[in-house]
Amino acid sequence: MLDKDSFRAALGRFASGITVVTTRDDAGRDVGMTISAFCSVSLSPPLVLVSVAHNASMYHALARAEYFAVNILADTQEPLSRRFSSKEADRFDGVGFTRGRTGAALLDDVVAWIECRRVAMHEAGDHTLVVGETLGMATSDARPLLYYRGGYATLER
Repeated sequence: MLDKDSFRAALGRFASGITVVTTRDDAGRDVGMTISAFCSVSLSPPLVLVSVAHNASMYHALARAEYFAVNILADTQEPLSRRFSSKEADRFDGVGFTRGRTGAALLDDVVAWIECRRVAMHEAGDHTLVVGETLGMATSDARPLLYYRGGYATLER
């Protein structure tokens, strides 16, 4: 039998980028949270996937939302990652963003943002995999913020 701590330690050795996924809830309020479980799925059509825990703060909003955005954080945005992973009531207070064409918040100064339309959801253990079709995106030359072995990391310059 595999124990959770060993499994987590092995997976922690896979460096991943850090994203803040944003959407709007049924009342039109902005919601967002830090998610490192993000990947591309397909180039044609252009699909991405985020994995969200069933007990996550934005699970219900994301599960009901037609649109969402994935904001890939820059190496200078560790405080933003921490903010969106906290229990803070208004995570967007004082955070710079523009409104995407779908209504999702596109955070300022990120490495890239990807605006999506939800096309599928798949239950996977204690998480749901949310697949989105890319509707728009933008990139910058900033370096990414990484998550590795339970902490933040950056690329060497």
